Amino acid sequence: MTIPQEASFCIDLHCHSTASDGALSPEDLITRASEKGVTHLALTDHDTVAGLTRAASSAAGAGISLISGTELSCVWRSQTIHVVGLDFDSDDPVFRAALDRQNDNRWGRARAITDKLSRLGVDDLLGKATLCANGDVPGRPHFARVLVDEGIVKDPAQAFKRHLGAGKPGDVKAFWPELEEVVQWIVDAGGVAVLAHPRKYRLTATRLRALVADFKRAGGRSIEVSTSGQSSGDLGFLAELCRREELLGSQGSDFHFPGAPWCELGRITKMPDGIEPVWHHFRTPVGQAGA
Repeated sequence: MTIPQEASFCIDLHCHSTASDGALSPEDLITRASEKGVTHLALTDHDTVAGLTRAASSAAGAGISLISGTELSCVWRSQTIHVVGLDFDSDDPVFRAALDRQNDNRWGRARAITDKLSRLGVDDLLGKATLCANGDVPGRPHFARVLVDEGIVKDPAQAFKRHLGAGKPGDVKAFWPELEEVVQWIVDAGGVAVLAHPRKYRLTATRLRALVADFKRAGGRSIEVSTSGQSSGDLGFLAELCRREELLGSQGSDFHFPGAPWCELGRITKMPDGIEPVWHHFRTPVGQAGA
């Protein structure tokens, strides 16, 4: 099962462009989404809406309905969690100011990673990583690419294993706001807060239930039930959690780059029955008949 709706309706609510850590420009992302049969798309770059205007122009020409989106980093009980914001007012000044603060946090983290990896002797490491990120804030994948290009490691996997992965010098934690604050930013901008890829945090079932309960109390309304790279067991568990907490279900490929069929645009396992879709609750509801 790869396409969750009819051929004339395919909705993907989680993907990334070069405005954050994706490989395709917003325009090229829209072109690929159209080629893959996506009819409704949310561009959810990390802590920014910088790609939305460019994506909107291309989406209009491609016949794709573009939904405002972003993926915000936050902290819950000392653990980094991601919350997707959907269908918000992307011009809301308070929300924009919050994103600016998130961007400052990302640059602070990038500088800290540079300092931690200074012993490797790469000249202008931050500048080269920024170039890999097309001028935007570099993340660990961009630093990994520089280490490959400089001959420090043979491939990105080795870069993470030796220098950037969990517990390594380049594994720098950012100073993110608390979960409740981030959810409130989205709600105040008129959007829907969605807990992103819940099983990727590797929480026990008990802790994940606690996270979802706290998320709901904070004003979160939806969880990603169907995401890339998850097992049928995870899908069933998240569906049941969604039903029990009376939350809306969301879905998305979490697309970052071509060549990874397990997280291709529009390639999403069918969401189980009995889940109310989040897109039915957008300001302009989206449904089988379109909007």
